[in-house]
Amino acid sequence: MTFILDPQLQLDTVKVGNFPLCTLLLHKDKTFPWFILVPQIADIKEIYQLDTKQQNQFIKESSLVSVTLNDLFSADKLNIAALGNVVAQLHIHHIVRYKTDPAWPAPIWGQQKEIFYSQLEITALNDKFNLRLSEHCQEYTPN
Repeated sequence: MTFILDPQLQLDTVKVGNFPLCTLLLHKDKTFPWFILVPQIADIKEIYQLDTKQQNQFIKESSLVSVTLNDLFSADKLNIAALGNVVAQLHIHHIVRYKTDPAWPAPIWGQQKEIFYSQLEITALNDKFNLRLSEHCQEYTPN
């Protein structure tokens, strides 16, 4: 089967790049720096459905995203979650949180109206993220 990104993720995000296992996406809501990893494997809903090698790669890629986000944004906390209640396709959110953000300390979902990046802001953030990520990972390919 061929991997196809869930339509809701296509609508809510822009592609940043690819790791060996996952596609890296940026959520269009600029209220929070928010990146999403999606394994490029068809019909996977849960982490346990990945084989051991894929699970290890998934954690490695998630850790690389996390360290890059922390380097760039100096988060008070990184929220990392694989929920799947709306989008069943396996994906893991990496959300930068600050004690001063509009939803703190509650979850971000449904707390406020989304504010979207401009195309210029998306390009600038992707460039900044990709430059910093390339310092940590040679296996990553920017979009």
